[in-house]
Amino acid sequence: MIVAFSVQPTGEPSDPALQRALEEGSDGASVHDAVAAAVRVVRDSGLPTRTSSMFTEIEGEWDEVMDVVKRATVEAGRYGSRVSLVLKADLRPGHEGELDGKVERMEAAVDRLEGR
Repeated sequence: MIVAFSVQPTGEPSDPALQRALEEGSDGASVHDAVAAAVRVVRDSGLPTRTSSMFTEIEGEWDEVMDVVKRATVEAGRYGSRVSLVLKADLRPGHEGELDGKVERMEAAVDRLEGR
């Protein structure tokens, strides 16, 4: 399966260390810090992944992918009191390498339409 997801924390940090930084006059952690922390969890999983400007995609079996999404969401949650999670999944049993395969097939179709 492929899952595309994004996380966005809001509110005051739930992590006491991040909260103290705010209280000490820091500008606080930004959303990109939270997203970077979540992406680090995804990349450390060892599963195939790709990050774009709006989503992180991850490919693997249901349980392992959902575990990574959960851990990434929890990590982003340290940066806020609430987390918004957007998730889209492509479930296609028996297929692997689709993170790149789907893009390759689409590019080949574009090339055919353009007469290349």
